[in-house]
Amino acid sequence: MTAPLAGTALPARDEALLRLGRLLQARDYRFVTVTPATHARVNARPENRMARGLADVFGWSRPFRREVLDAEVFAALEAADALEAHGDGWRSRVRWSSLDDGLLVHSRYPTDATDAVFFGPDTYRFVQAIDRHLEGVVPGSIRRAADIGCGAGPGALRVARACPQAEVLALDINPRALALTRVNAALAGAERLSARHSDLLKDVEGDFDLIVSNPPYLLDPGERAYRHGGGGLGLGLSLAIVDAALERLAPGGALLLYTGVAMVEGRDPFLGRLRQRLADSPVNWHYREMDPDVFGEELLEPAYAGADRIAAVVLDLRRA
Repeated sequence: MTAPLAGTALPARDEALLRLGRLLQARDYRFVTVTPATHARVNARPENRMARGLADVFGWSRPFRREVLDAEVFAALEAADALEAHGDGWRSRVRWSSLDDGLLVHSRYPTDATDAVFFGPDTYRFVQAIDRHLEGVVPGSIRRAADIGCGAGPGALRVARACPQAEVLALDINPRALALTRVNAALAGAERLSARHSDLLKDVEGDFDLIVSNPPYLLDPGERAYRHGGGGLGLGLSLAIVDAALERLAPGGALLLYTGVAMVEGRDPFLGRLRQRLADSPVNWHYREMDPDVFGEELLEPAYAGADRIAAVVLDLRRA
């Protein structure tokens, strides 16, 4: 099933969401999204109980009273069906985060819903990894690219921005993620980015010059799609993406995978599995720890009883 390109008409409520993004841009809105733990601590301060400005409403997801937003912004939020009553005020159902000079819409805090679309520090690290990979790419060599598990679309948008002539597919199984990706693509003017429903690469055809992915890698008790990696210590989805990419990379094509690994007694179980999988594959690959300690609060959960730490890692793989 092919979704509309960014340049085609969006459904009415998504058009309203796009209008809201443009209004926020015009008001010089900016917000750097933090981890859920930091978000909770900052919001718990008594003075932060109610929103006082745009960043409080659309970044910190705080309840607000009607007078906090001007009429245009409030009307766009209402038309987007992203406004809900909360006590004697309101709350926005969406958040907006800054990424360099752009804005992306995603799910509000807390991301409890099963179809929540996440954006946070992992997103910023993922984009940095893409930027580093693209530094060594010959201009024009990427004609077709895919972002597996695109979420709000930051990876796909980064590739589209760097490779404006490429066809870029933003792939996800979450319809809400695809809808928000289309809004974000339209806001960024990414005309050749197409958001499509696909389980990994199963629902799209052809080979790719570049595949990027920032999959869920945690063990989530509720198995929410944006967090739960499945398999041993959350590695299931990351390994499945490597397998899928090996079958669909064009000659000379590359996979850039940013994920997280629970280290156990000083060992990296993901790296061990990669060595087994790639031993006889016609690929060159490089693997590195980007951040040695992320989501430390997860180590309090029973599923991580044997883990020392959770590290953010990057796999850069190229087919011969």
